[in-house]
Amino acid sequence: MFVILFYDIAEKRVSKALKICRKYLIWVQNSVFEGEISEGNLVKLKSELNRLIEDEDSVVIYEFKQMYYSNREVLGKDKRQDIKFI
Repeated sequence: MFVILFYDIAEKRVSKALKICRKYLIWVQNSVFEGEISEGNLVKLKSELNRLIEDEDSVVIYEFKQMYYSNREVLGKDKRQDIKFI
């Protein structure tokens, strides 16, 4: 499946969240990640983030089973130029 994840996490935990997310997804911009991921790895990612976040933090994950009708458009510099979005 393909996911887009973004978070709003307190500054003192951001570096840990970044490290966790980069293990599973591609870092697109500050606090934004995307990529193909297995269901098992998505469960692991969610579990690791749940252990990290606290009440004031939030993580949003969009899951896409099929990408037939998707389009990715970047205005300005694409920080993820080497990856193709399907």
